[in-house]
Amino acid sequence: MHFDEDLLFTHRGLSGPAILQISSYWQAGQPLRLNLAPQTNIAQTLQAAKIRSRKLLVNELAQSLPTRLAEAWCKQDAQLQRPMPEVPDKALARLTEQISRWSLTPTGTEGYQKAEVTLGGVDTRDLSSQTMESKQQGLYFIGEVVDVTGWLGGYNFQWAWASAYACAQALSTRS
Repeated sequence: MHFDEDLLFTHRGLSGPAILQISSYWQAGQPLRLNLAPQTNIAQTLQAAKIRSRKLLVNELAQSLPTRLAEAWCKQDAQLQRPMPEVPDKALARLTEQISRWSLTPTGTEGYQKAEVTLGGVDTRDLSSQTMESKQQGLYFIGEVVDVTGWLGGYNFQWAWASAYACAQALSTRS
């Protein structure tokens, strides 16, 4: 899967819309691969800077990444703490690969109490898609109690309203 959303670094880990989207699909122990500069060809940008700039690599990298993130990446290797012309090509290639394909395996989540995205609920196969009535006649399920997961951005509201409307229509025709 591919998500093109914002990412937030917090004191407890990663968050933001991208992580919330990913969390609907992520399984414990499964690695994630993140591109920290998806709008930039970071390899091309830094190679061009190596030719034209005498600035420190961290200053050039901060043009494509938040400054503190650029500093954190460059602190990892003494070769990355040099002016652009002095950075070895192999170190620059390694850095651009890490930024473009950062692989990490989360150790867990903040749990249900902090969850903004949850999965599960009443199986849709057990409901009428027209009325939201369950196989148990007279028992209806709507909204987030039903196992329907959508993208962030109001889709859960749309589902809640649409399923409530379908249920209300069905109930209004009952005698």
